[in-house]
Amino acid sequence: MQSATALRLTLCLLALCAASTLPAMAGDLGKARRLADDALLVDTHIDAPGELVKRWADLGQATPSVEFDYPRARAGGLDVAFMSIYTSPGQDADGSAPQVAHRQIDAIEALAGRHPDKFALLRSPADVEQLRKGGRVLLAFGMENGAPIGDDLAQLAAFHARGVRYITLAHSDNNRISDSSYALVKRWNGLSPFGKQVVAEMNRLGIMVDVSHLSDAAVRDVLALSQVPVIASHSGLRHFTPGFERNLSDELARAIAAKGGVIQLVFGTGFVNAQAAADTQAYFRAHADLQRDNAAAEAAGRPTRKVSDFDREWEAAHPVPATTIDAVLDQIDHGVKLVGIDHIGIGSDFDGVGGALPEGLRSVADYPNLVAGLQARGYRDDDIRKILGANLLRVWSQVEAAARR
Repeated sequence: MQSATALRLTLCLLALCAASTLPAMAGDLGKARRLADDALLVDTHIDAPGELVKRWADLGQATPSVEFDYPRARAGGLDVAFMSIYTSPGQDADGSAPQVAHRQIDAIEALAGRHPDKFALLRSPADVEQLRKGGRVLLAFGMENGAPIGDDLAQLAAFHARGVRYITLAHSDNNRISDSSYALVKRWNGLSPFGKQVVAEMNRLGIMVDVSHLSDAAVRDVLALSQVPVIASHSGLRHFTPGFERNLSDELARAIAAKGGVIQLVFGTGFVNAQAAADTQAYFRAHADLQRDNAAAEAAGRPTRKVSDFDREWEAAHPVPATTIDAVLDQIDHGVKLVGIDHIGIGSDFDGVGGALPEGLRSVADYPNLVAGLQARGYRDDDIRKILGANLLRVWSQVEAAARR
């Protein structure tokens, strides 16, 4: 365990590194850091659980190979980190999704148990103030892809009991609950009949419904059915990425806000850079072509092409475009003008985009850079507090309160 002196030294070094990434803002970072430290800062999407299962690390210590660890979280002012319990369409298809989800939850529970002075599990927004005393980072669970519940509504209660407080209904392909924004051919034209039952049961239990990754029609179905506000845990705005269904249109963003919900804006380059978003769309089209060609080749007894080879060649031909923090700040500006300050938050997707992040937002140490950028653009501190976490906590509290009635 690090001594208090060693931890303070680590935090100071991390703060200096963060400041060096954005020299133009260095003069404002002291003020921004004080606000980030004092505000309740909530990030609704960090993919640490999947990284832990793939390659164990002690995230209570400095871990440079990932984007979330305790020293950098404290340096950045992070209070509540929603740990993303992600399962893939492939794991849904082969039946392993429930086991994978439980293993990821186990990994985060073990992390909190190993470092009770640094982390605590968070089940309710009412517990934030008490649990964050002493500088602890609070770990809540969000499930990315509803695959682990299978076709059994009772699994929603089981995962709620394990601490899951939002569920992204689908991910990169259609599933038994909902159509995906990435799917070229939709299965349900929105939510499935089972998906409509899922939304109702989530409302009953107090699990926030997350519309990130969903098709436009599915988002509309959720908004029509849910009796409480909904969230987009990690989405961008389509205004900047025309034709990219994964990001929210202005129409859908307004509809989420009209229902009292919150749009947690994502940091990943693939969502905030127009060329990167176009490349992502093109990748899914090319991947669908590969699957079709491989199926035909297999039926004809010809060799198939390895997906790993395809991915490697694609990445070489489509380098991630350089992107600055201004791309995220522009998203926030547009969102606030579009739906109002009470309906915008942050959901970074740290550890979930393969390091494809804007300059100045490369890890959980970098939230003060975002705060400095907002201050430089004229945002009042009270409004920045709303973006950093107050808006999300309001929605979570409303969803929880409705379930108790």
